[in-house]
Amino acid sequence: MTEQVDFLIIGSGIAGLSYALKVSDFGTVAIITKKQDSDSNTNYAQGGIAAVVSKEDSFEEHIQDTLKAGDGLAKREIVQKVVEAGPKCIKELQELEVRFSMKNSKEFDLGKEGGHSKNRVVHVADATGRELERVLLENVRKKKNIAIFENHLAIDLLTQHQRKKKSKRKEKIECWGAYVLNVETNQVEKYLAKITLIATGGAGRIYLHTTNPEIATGDGVAMAYRAGAEIANMEFFQFHPTSLFHPKGKYFLISETIRGEGGKLKLKSGETFMEKYHPLGDLAPRDVVARAIDAELKKTGDSCVYLDITFLDQDFIKQRFPNIYNYCLPLGIDITKQWIPVVPSAHYMCGGILTDAEGKTSLENLYACGEAAYTGLHGANRLASNSLLEGLAFARFASQSSKCLLSKLKWETFPEFYDWSVAGVFDQKEWVVLAHDREELQKIMWDYVGIVRSNSRLNKALKRIEILKEEIEAFYKANPVRYDLIQLRNMVTVAELVVLSALKRKESRGLHYTLDYPKKDDKKFLRDTILRKDLP
Repeated sequence: MTEQVDFLIIGSGIAGLSYALKVSDFGTVAIITKKQDSDSNTNYAQGGIAAVVSKEDSFEEHIQDTLKAGDGLAKREIVQKVVEAGPKCIKELQELEVRFSMKNSKEFDLGKEGGHSKNRVVHVADATGRELERVLLENVRKKKNIAIFENHLAIDLLTQHQRKKKSKRKEKIECWGAYVLNVETNQVEKYLAKITLIATGGAGRIYLHTTNPEIATGDGVAMAYRAGAEIANMEFFQFHPTSLFHPKGKYFLISETIRGEGGKLKLKSGETFMEKYHPLGDLAPRDVVARAIDAELKKTGDSCVYLDITFLDQDFIKQRFPNIYNYCLPLGIDITKQWIPVVPSAHYMCGGILTDAEGKTSLENLYACGEAAYTGLHGANRLASNSLLEGLAFARFASQSSKCLLSKLKWETFPEFYDWSVAGVFDQKEWVVLAHDREELQKIMWDYVGIVRSNSRLNKALKRIEILKEEIEAFYKANPVRYDLIQLRNMVTVAELVVLSALKRKESRGLHYTLDYPKKDDKKFLRDTILRKDLP
């Protein structure tokens, strides 16, 4: 089967859906998504959207907070462009009938999170992502020229390397869509598009402990890298300081807004500790908090620390954090009366596919948006609640650019591409190795490429990952493509990119902290780490 559209969108989070709504006004759109249409990192975002919508706030203050968090690598021009787009993005969501939490009919109930100098987080209680996903999907479904293909997993991008008739070697690689696995039929289909957007989200699943859902396996970054796109700053992986520590509550995030409302991190003894690590105490940037918790746990040998909000009014807690309250209560934790056990977990990929200010990648006709992209907004560390803002803002920028690009594309028929080949493939019936390899990869990344790193750990990780990568690639070539195999192939690719990038940065900056180079080196490393695969 072959689908032909103007726009192919890989991923169905806030970035992909926002872009789809906009470009559907001037072209046909196909959205492919791995599982159900609402399964994305967006759906799990509790905090909110950072935006300047209060008279007490200003664009410049938001810009400065973002630049400070970015630790020298956030691009001022990109930060300004995104921050200034914030109020427009919020207004558009209101017009789509997103039900933001309000103080009254005209005033937002603004939250405050770590690294922010002002209350500027627009939210829907503590389940902002879920509400955004619901509203965007409702509006997408109303558009007749948008088709959503659930249970479809992109395998690789279509470039001139898969064309039947080879074109003359060009300076830039061109993208015409993707090979896609229909998970329900186990058939590989071709999706041809004039313009392709990667909006596949993050890669938290390369780590043993993560707040990310099962789908976060770095597919977009891996595909783009294999196709020859430039990938930037993969060493900067954000660990959220506070995920729930409970055997039945895996991967559940305890929002930073709890600390924004006055929550205190404590040891088992009841002693607070964040004041020893940063002037902002519990509201320090996430990387500082995560390293502080890691250091305290290593000192004490405890399994977790605790977050205390029991001194707040019980009704306020239930109203402000209904999602967290209702999740913890069946687990035997009443957050109005008991401390919440928490540990750091892999949370957000600050690096990704390198783009310009419009979301264009280094491949012709390929855009990237959201967590899969590196736009220059986050730099070496992401400011809390800037991620949803980035997804919305860059969907806006990319759609405007795509409209212009579409009008310039003169060709009316697509080049011919080879069908997916199964020559030489047979089922070895040894699929159990995938689960073992996945678990080994996650442990390697957690033990050697975590919150605190060293050359020794990184080199050990690289050796083991290269062996795993060879095994997985050999298995991939000899067996039919399946969902788990495609994901694992992507995971090991992204894990390798993280390690290679970390080894290149011989300093500590933002989210990358190494014992061998504990200080920043602005003379040598005030620049992005860029990786690109050499293709024939």
